[in-house]
Amino acid sequence: MAQLILKPGKERSLFRRHPWIFAGSVERLDGRARPGDTVTVLAADGKALARAGWAPESQIRARVWSFDPEAAIDHAFFKRAVAASVARRAAIPALRGQEGVRLIHGESDGLPGVIADRYGDVVVLQLTSAGADKWREAIVAGLVQATGCAAVYERSDSEVRRLEGLAPHTGCAHGELPSGGLSIVENGVRMEVDVVGGHKTGFYLDQRDNRLLTGRLAAGRDVLNCFCYTGGFSLQALAGGAKSVLSIDSSGPALEGARRNLALNPQLDPSLADWHEADVFKALRNLKDEGQRFDLVVLDPPKFAPSAAHAERAARAYTDINLFGFRLLNPGGILMTYSCSGGIGLELFQKIVAGAARDAGVDARVLYRLSAAPDHPVGLAVPEGEYLKGLACQIG
Repeated sequence: MAQLILKPGKERSLFRRHPWIFAGSVERLDGRARPGDTVTVLAADGKALARAGWAPESQIRARVWSFDPEAAIDHAFFKRAVAASVARRAAIPALRGQEGVRLIHGESDGLPGVIADRYGDVVVLQLTSAGADKWREAIVAGLVQATGCAAVYERSDSEVRRLEGLAPHTGCAHGELPSGGLSIVENGVRMEVDVVGGHKTGFYLDQRDNRLLTGRLAAGRDVLNCFCYTGGFSLQALAGGAKSVLSIDSSGPALEGARRNLALNPQLDPSLADWHEADVFKALRNLKDEGQRFDLVVLDPPKFAPSAAHAERAARAYTDINLFGFRLLNPGGILMTYSCSGGIGLELFQKIVAGAARDAGVDARVLYRLSAAPDHPVGLAVPEGEYLKGLACQIG
């Protein structure tokens, strides 16, 4: 097994149990290793520290599989790790009965580069690191064994793979997808899941609890949902008793999906829902100019800042949408605003929202701090994993 030798002082992050080893921390690689191969990580003084997956084309040169430098990284290792991750979800009361659950959340579950989401009897797998890609067969076998699922569909097509020198890889890794399409019931609302062409693995499971909260806050309110995608927040608002829901997205196909989702729920009144295809920034300005007002505004935009290098530009975009969000609220109204940008931390995001409230001339207070559902845990040693953050702010 090849040995990855760190530069002096670069072992400190491993002592904190952070699993990433960046290119600038590497002194040399002794021996030969292909992308994804397991290497033993050594401090500059020769002390063995960990076993990791090697990624020579990535700025993250290696990701730690185990902080035990003697651990055997083999099929049995991955089957145990997958089973443990699935068992942790089963022990969370809030997840019991949910048809859509994240089973593996990368570094937070000790499996860097591995994402697995379960939708009913189908598990969707995403492998984003060279090490994870190397152990595809063992990970798939572990998922089948731990869940008894009928199918595992791989969606390893994210842009992150290019940074690892990996080509996209999609298709059924086990079994077959149901011929009639796939849907799940989430907190009483049925939603389509497009595991082949939808965003992420087919659905945004991380917002499950926040969608439920939206429904509880929507009772008797006029609701505006921006960047609505396939209508998750919108349908929960209707289920919660919203007076009306206006949903805006720039994607026509996404809105068609939202309409289909509404049709899947005959208990919801379609006359209370209005779907609008438009650029959200322009639409918010138009709504303000028209004098429209809402009691609850949801802002769940796409990732404006994938890294800290994009933070300044992203901050302007977040300021703009939150400024108009506040201006469109009736007195006593609530703004539920989110950022999924890894380059925007919670402290900066709150400053941005506070600045938008100031510029809108409103007094606002935080009712709830919002984050991903508990099947998307954040490892204490890997704070970078806390990508989703949100605030529910009431004005007046």
